[in-house]
Amino acid sequence: MTISTSPSKPVLSLGPVYYLWDGPKWRDFYFRIADEAPIAHVTIGEAVCSKRLHFIEPFVGEVIERLENAGKQVSLASLALVTLERESQLVRGLVRDSAHPIEVNDLSALHLLAGKPHSIGPLVNVYNGATARLLGSRGATSICLPPELPMTSVRGIIEESPGVDFEVFAFGRVPLAISARCAHARSKGLIKDNCQFICGEDPDGLTVETLDNQPFLALNGVQTMSHTCQALIQELPELAAAGVSRVRLSPQDCDMAAVARIFDDVIAGRCSPREAQADLGGVYPNRPFSNGFHHRQTGAAWISTDAGARARARARAR
Repeated sequence: MTISTSPSKPVLSLGPVYYLWDGPKWRDFYFRIADEAPIAHVTIGEAVCSKRLHFIEPFVGEVIERLENAGKQVSLASLALVTLERESQLVRGLVRDSAHPIEVNDLSALHLLAGKPHSIGPLVNVYNGATARLLGSRGATSICLPPELPMTSVRGIIEESPGVDFEVFAFGRVPLAISARCAHARSKGLIKDNCQFICGEDPDGLTVETLDNQPFLALNGVQTMSHTCQALIQELPELAAAGVSRVRLSPQDCDMAAVARIFDDVIAGRCSPREAQADLGGVYPNRPFSNGFHHRQTGAAWISTDAGARARARARAR
C-alpha cells in the first residue's frame, strides 16, 4: 500500500467515528482501515456523547496497536461538549494519562494542554489567522479547519499562520451543531437520561425532513449534521496548492477504505478528480454530495469545479 508523502501533496487523515456503532463493528472498522486504507493519520475516540464510551472502551487498546503496527499515526479525540463533572473528569483523565496526542474538540480542554503538543479538531471555531497563530503558540501543531470555511478563508489562514499544519474536512456529513439535549432520543419518544442508546439504530444518522418532506439535516444523538455528504474531491488540487497538509475523511457507514483509495488516487495523480467523483458515488450511493461551503455558496449545494473557478474569478475582478 502506498501513502502519498511528498511535501507538496497532502496526506489523508481519518477523523473519529461520530456515530454510535457497537464495539465489534467499531473495532473491525479500524482493523480494516489499518490493513487496507492509504491513510497516514487516524483520530479515534468518542467526541459526541460520553454515554457511548463504554461501547468502544474494551477495544481501544487493540485498535491503537493495530493502527500503529500498520504505520498510522494515532491521536485521541476529546469530547465536543462537556456539561457534567463526570465528563470534566473524563477529559482531565484523557489529557493526564494518554501517551498519544489529543485532538481538542472543545475549548475546555485547551487549558489542560497548554504548552503540550496537540491538535485542534474541526468542531473548534478557527475562522482567522490570528486565532490559528494563538492556538499554535499554545502548542497546537495541527488544526483541522471548520468545514463551513470557504477556500478563500482557508488560503488566507494558511498564509497567515506559518509553523502550523492545516487539515481540511473533505469527506463526510458535516457536523453543524451540538447540544446538551438529545433531539435524536426525543424524536423517538425518549429523553437523554433514558435514551436506550436509540441513536445506534441509525449508524449513519437519522434524516430530518422539512414540512414539505424534503431531506434537510441529520440527527446523531446530541449532534446535528448535514443531510448531504461534503465531498471535496474535485477541489484536491486547489487544496494542495494552498498548502493544506492533511485531507480529512470523516467515517460514514460505507466502505471507507475504498473512499480513502479514491482520494489517494487523485492526490497521487493516478485518477482525475472528475473520474474519482463518479467512483465516489458508487461507493456511497443514495447520499447527495455537496461542496457549497468551499465555494462560498449554500453548504448543501453542489458546485462544479469549472463553475466554482468562474465564480472566484468574478469575485476577484470585483
